[in-house]
Amino acid sequence: MDSKKWIITFFATIVFIGAGIIGFNYFVDPYGVFDNIGIEWPSYEMTMNPRAAKITYLKDHHEEYDSYIIGCSSTSSFPTEQLNAYFDASFYNMIMYGADTLDTEQTARYLIENYEVKNLIINIYLDNAVEYDWTRDSLSYQMSPEVTGENPLGFYSKYLFLDPRVSLKKIKDLRQDTYLQQGFDVFNAETGAYDKKVRDAEHIGNMEEYLAAYPAFVNYPTVEKSIDEEAVAGTLKSIAAIRDLCEQKGIRFMVVCAPVYQEYLSYFDWDAVEDFYTRLASVTPYWDFSMSSVSCEPRYFYDETHFRNCVGKMALARIAGDDSVYIPEDFGVYVTPDNAEEHFREAKQAVALDAEENTADVPVLMYHHIDEQGDDSATITPELFEQQIAALKEAGYTAVMPDDLLAYVNEGAELPDKPVVITFDDGYLSNYEYAYPILKQYGMCATIFVIGSTVGNTEHYKDTEYPITPHFSFEQAQEMIDSGVISIQSHTYDMHQWADYESGRARQNILRWEDESEEDYRKALTEDCEKERQAILDNTTESSVHVLAYPGGANDVLAQETLQENGFDVTFTITPGCNTLVRGIPQSLIGMKRYNICESVSVDQVLEWVSAARG
Repeated sequence: MDSKKWIITFFATIVFIGAGIIGFNYFVDPYGVFDNIGIEWPSYEMTMNPRAAKITYLKDHHEEYDSYIIGCSSTSSFPTEQLNAYFDASFYNMIMYGADTLDTEQTARYLIENYEVKNLIINIYLDNAVEYDWTRDSLSYQMSPEVTGENPLGFYSKYLFLDPRVSLKKIKDLRQDTYLQQGFDVFNAETGAYDKKVRDAEHIGNMEEYLAAYPAFVNYPTVEKSIDEEAVAGTLKSIAAIRDLCEQKGIRFMVVCAPVYQEYLSYFDWDAVEDFYTRLASVTPYWDFSMSSVSCEPRYFYDETHFRNCVGKMALARIAGDDSVYIPEDFGVYVTPDNAEEHFREAKQAVALDAEENTADVPVLMYHHIDEQGDDSATITPELFEQQIAALKEAGYTAVMPDDLLAYVNEGAELPDKPVVITFDDGYLSNYEYAYPILKQYGMCATIFVIGSTVGNTEHYKDTEYPITPHFSFEQAQEMIDSGVISIQSHTYDMHQWADYESGRARQNILRWEDESEEDYRKALTEDCEKERQAILDNTTESSVHVLAYPGGANDVLAQETLQENGFDVTFTITPGCNTLVRGIPQSLIGMKRYNICESVSVDQVLEWVSAARG
């Protein structure tokens, strides 16, 4: 081949390869910038670049929304379901990694000029007074040219000539996608917020356990941050511009200042912080949640700048005046030029609530069968059971129901001075014959977790000839419910099977089989939840079925998340130990611990366990 042909072939090859790379990146579109032409996976694309991918997503879905909340990553913790309920709207969460206020202004302007907007909420974060118009080269922070008005050629060329390995990774990750959040798809595309299924399914209990799980709250570095006058001026200018645009368009406009953990505020000079927030009030009144007793409680936070969704729910309840939600008294103030000085003088003095004000230690006892022949696993004699109940009553303990715990956590309701929860698993007839009258005699109450498929079985295991320990009927359950002594809740309908008695593969607990697809597993558990709930509600006057004891104590994040989706907001394990409930944190009702009671557990041991809850 002569040199001329070789050169032509060489350059043709280069052009061919370049065109292939461009076409491949355009089709795969890992950053979601090309209007969903090829492989569409919004949650992945938003993870790669929420600024651009959300604009792309809204082009096809904007008619589903009429309101927006915009800001940095902490904005995600204002749940859209609460926003929709309180504002009678359809909100989309436009959180962006590290958004400065210019990003927010440009995004707000784009939304207002292109779509219907009834409500616009801007989340201001303290770092908005540190940086403004901060340009980053990372492809994850690029703003769409439709938003910024910049030349689109330079923007799109960055993504067209992307290293093709990035696009290949999207294809690989797509094959590995699961129902639960993974590092490559951290967004819920439908709401625009972070997907927090994994984090919202974790148990949150006492402070010692929490600090062990989140060591970032233990040792803080010595850091100094400075309020920048140019950033303050830019932020105030952008907020004023958004305010004026909303006034012109008849859009309801609101600013909120997100809560931050107390140690983060210590990085700043307080006078400069106060000056920034006071000047913001001169531009627009706003709801301030930045510093309060909430800021002094690490369990309300993932880290120093990101608060939990339950905190966002409390903030929105304060704005809406919803008294049914627990809200610390000092959390959330509507700041105006008239009260700014007084508010920040008080905020500076904020301290954590006393443990007695926002936490409660609650022991839970777990019983099973009551029989004249007690054993060391799950059976206790009627005599010992009565002795234990009598001793609890004598010691001043008050039995409470899971609904009482739920009211304490979610509504701030009070619990008795010495609460104890008494539970029974499986639904044995002996619970009706022995436990029910003894509890009634001593003015105590209990929750029984029944296996729906065995209710009323007194002789045989389901449709077999295998003998079974008798279980009470729904008629007997109704009698106990009518007395107010017993609540009937779920131990699953048929996911606590006895393997030796099943003709096919047995479900001994609620965990997924190793070879079972997520879709099939979630369907099976969902159907079981509904069948159990309907069995109880159709055959008794129990008002709701929303509490579950894990069969055999087995549980994981996927199971817990599926249960939560099916309305089970209180769950119990068989792990021994006491429980610390935290007001405002529903995860403290997930995976609650229980002390197993059998014939070898003495009255003194029971009293020791329950008294340990009081320190």
